[in-house]
Amino acid sequence: MLATIVVVAGGAFCVTAEAGALDQLKAFTTNTKSARGEFTQKLERGGAPARSQSGSFAFSRPGKFRWSYTKPFEQLLVADGQKLWIYDKDLSQVTVRKLGSALGDSPAAILFGSNDLERNFTLKETGERDGLEWLDATPKLKDSSFERVSIGFRDGLPEAMELRDAFGQVSRLSFGKIERNPPLAADTFTFAPPKGAEVLEQ
Repeated sequence: MLATIVVVAGGAFCVTAEAGALDQLKAFTTNTKSARGEFTQKLERGGAPARSQSGSFAFSRPGKFRWSYTKPFEQLLVADGQKLWIYDKDLSQVTVRKLGSALGDSPAAILFGSNDLERNFTLKETGERDGLEWLDATPKLKDSSFERVSIGFRDGLPEAMELRDAFGQVSRLSFGKIERNPPLAADTFTFAPPKGAEVLEQ
């Protein structure tokens, strides 16, 4: 990260020019209790053209987040720390899952969960690429749905994430307009199924 002082709720912290990705991740998870921003996600499958999606997100530690896809199709994921709702507007369908310990070794846990990352992941810095400082997070559980998550940081903020699954698919996310510790509405992490929507409990 470049030298900078970022003022956040509860204090300020300094990220120096020498700070690697691991120090930046720890500073982000420790000092950023909540955040919101925008994202673009591209899924690559072999030689097929990448499929692009975009939207917005918000989170509040530990385990509360709202992930909203707006383009090209609308889909919403909301977690209140206990349950996860997945709403597909086109299908008029809501899937409800218990969040429980599942968040612990998921990619979402790296940015949205607690700061006890090394319990569930092996973390390794991989150096600079595309102007970002990168690290790899490899899940310790053998039956995880993904093999590795790579996160790129700049100036104390995550700007990119790459998820690689066991089938060789790669999801690349870029983040922008991130606000640290913003005021968030009380209903940000609550969800009520729309009238007429099919609700599936898992």
